[in-house]
Amino acid sequence: MILRSENKKQREFKGTSFNVLASGDKSMVTKMNYRIGDNVPLHSHLNEQSGYVISGEYIIHYGEITERIKSRDCYCNSENAANSWEVLTVGEVIDVFTHPRIENL
Repeated sequence: MILRSENKKQREFKGTSFNVLASGDKSMVTKMNYRIGDNVPLHSHLNEQSGYVISGEYIIHYGEITERIKSRDCYCNSENAANSWEVLTVGEVIDVFTHPRIENL
């Protein structure tokens, strides 16, 4: 499947804008577009989530861990694990979910 830039889907999750870049039967790739004030409250989902920080700086909470992450850092969050984000500076993050988050398609 090819998804052209002009056809990417704009969505929102808990007040944060994101784009669905690609979605298949077993995975989904998104680009989060974080702005100051786009803090994502504690939540969990049935999907494993891995990501790459393109730009910006954040504090991520997952399980018992709290970490400050920035450009070029990566992370992985297990399925059903509670997590939250604090946005410290404007930036973009690529997230990969396995399986796709049906509520965000």
